Amino acid sequence: MPLVKINADGPFLPPDTRERLRQALDATPAGAPVVICIHGYKFSPHVPAHDPHDHILALDPGLTSRKVLSWPRALGFGTGTAQEGLCIALGWEARGTIWQAYDMARQTGEALARLIWKMDRPVQLIGHSLGARVILSALPRLPAVAVRRAILLAGAEFRSVAYHALDSEAGRTVEILNVTSRENRLYDLMFEMALRPDHGASRALGAGLGALRRNWCDLAIDNVRARAVLDRLGYPIPAPDRRVCHWSPYLRAGLFDLYRVALRTPERLPLALLQDELQSLTLQAPPRSRWRAQESVASPLSFSRKASS
Repeated sequence: MPLVKINADGPFLPPDTRERLRQALDATPAGAPVVICIHGYKFSPHVPAHDPHDHILALDPGLTSRKVLSWPRALGFGTGTAQEGLCIALGWEARGTIWQAYDMARQTGEALARLIWKMDRPVQLIGHSLGARVILSALPRLPAVAVRRAILLAGAEFRSVAYHALDSEAGRTVEILNVTSRENRLYDLMFEMALRPDHGASRALGAGLGALRRNWCDLAIDNVRARAVLDRLGYPIPAPDRRVCHWSPYLRAGLFDLYRVALRTPERLPLALLQDELQSLTLQAPPRSRWRAQESVASPLSFSRKASS
């Protein structure tokens, strides 16, 4: 049973969740990864044409679109091997206005926390867009080491919410990789203009955390030097080929090779190592690039020593 589909109803889970998890975890060897995947805006498990379980959260998607890519398969599930672990696809109602979906993402964060409380082992998380808000909303409701690592893809959330999450028990022990790109800057700008953060005015996470935390790493995949670091570590990815793209952090070739290792075998890619490698390049002169109009050459870590809003 490599994939379990669970749909949250606001902050609540289906009544049979505990039993389904028990059966799935009993069949999952100790030490095998448990990864929860969370979609973002515009999906709904109740609308067939927008069902995430027939799209990015499916082992074999039935929907067709250039944005369809099976996250579970890309993360190494569905192989039939005993050690592949367990993937949990968390669906939630993310349609309606952006204001409705933003509030529902917070509620779904409560459901995600309830789901993780039912586990008998730490989990890994990956979420796109408002899925990042789901993850960050869950952390303050969890104990230490409940989540080992989380990956945020073009996260639709604010720095202040991230700070609040990081100052919690679970937030102090989790490792977070925040994947950003200037391809998403139009969406970040609209997000900042339209929404009010829960914990004070601040920038969107597309600008990075704004402060150095050893358990948080901002990875700007449009950055020439950041890609050079990834290539040196064995994860080559191409330069962006679009000026505007909200889905680049999971559609760009090669990125899921990085995510698969980061989530399934975190010890092979220590976050501190990635941080140090990226930080070392910020001390060097920026490389010349004929594509500077398209590619960022700003700091690939996107942090300052002093937190800023």
